[in-house]
Amino acid sequence: MGAMENKIYAPVLWPYRLLGNMILVGFIWLLTFGVITIRHNLVSKHIDSLLTEIYNKTATAGWGLDDVTLEGREKTSKDDVLHVIGLKRGDNILEIDLKAVCEKVKTLPWVKEASVSRRYFPNVIHISIREKKVKSIWQYQNEFYPIDEDGKIIETEYVLQKNILQIVGQGAPEHINSLLNIIENDKELFARVKVANFISGRRWNLIFDDVLNGITVKLPEEDVADAWKKLVKLDKTRGILKRKLTFIDLRLKNKVIVKISNKNANM
Repeated sequence: MGAMENKIYAPVLWPYRLLGNMILVGFIWLLTFGVITIRHNLVSKHIDSLLTEIYNKTATAGWGLDDVTLEGREKTSKDDVLHVIGLKRGDNILEIDLKAVCEKVKTLPWVKEASVSRRYFPNVIHISIREKKVKSIWQYQNEFYPIDEDGKIIETEYVLQKNILQIVGQGAPEHINSLLNIIENDKELFARVKVANFISGRRWNLIFDDVLNGITVKLPEEDVADAWKKLVKLDKTRGILKRKLTFIDLRLKNKVIVKISNKNANM
């Protein structure tokens, strides 16, 4: 039997080769990324410089801003708009960021919505706005605040006007819309409501016709719509709001309590 030959194996070099290749690839990637980044920065700076030069040239070649026009304003002054947008005659109209201008206009207290567009020859920035509407006046700590259709305070000076609903009580602005959605359905009766008093953050008292001496209608915490319908019916069929009453209590479903000359009576 012949002697067995020892098997000879080549050294296991592939892990080291793989590691070396990975290091080489990583180095090449970092080098490439660095070159690209440097070129990108140089190109960006060149482009920015070029755009600035273009804007400067076009501004002197018939693209300067001639005017700013406004549409839809009543309480917002043009001076306030011009101040907040910061544009001036001669600015390059092509360089003006319309979205940024629009956002600035929306910061004005009376502005609810706004849109901005360019118009050429003459070169005009046209601003169209829709202003907030005063739905009520909130009396709080001896001060009066205009409340818009979203139940939010309009942060500006306001001259009190007649025939604007006055609301009273902590939390009244946040809850007034849910009440208005009900009582505005009868325009004739709603026009007689002078004050809505939010009681204990739960329910409303309404004062009709006269702020100081009018009839107080006490609405329930729940089923307000049903109580309002009941009041509308009582006024149309029995003229209840034309009587000399101190208050009408509608908080009980099956009973209406009124106070006449300091005496309670059930109807």
